[in-house]
Amino acid sequence: MTIELPKPLATYFAAKNRKDINGMLSTFGEDADVRDEGEDMHGHAAIRGWMEKTTRKYGVTVEVTGLAGTEAQPIVSALVAGNFPGSPATLQYHFSLDNQSIIHLEIGA
Repeated sequence: MTIELPKPLATYFAAKNRKDINGMLSTFGEDADVRDEGEDMHGHAAIRGWMEKTTRKYGVTVEVTGLAGTEAQPIVSALVAGNFPGSPATLQYHFSLDNQSIIHLEIGA
């Protein structure tokens, strides 16, 4: 079964699986924020730094397994595999979208 993700999310996850930082970052609004592993990042420079660090550290691949929430606030379930204890693990990606850009992302178990 193929899950139809909103365009910015499909682009984000495809770029994530290619380890393409610029592709991932292109889906975020200039003033977007991210919360991951207890850290908050705001704006493109901080989000790029987080993407570079986590891509280098974990080298994850993501297989989307579910989509819930609303059009403006989708929640994506995904099986995430990489260089971390407990891999693979199912994570929840809580997004907020505005004008086809990601303006907020929170990642958790």
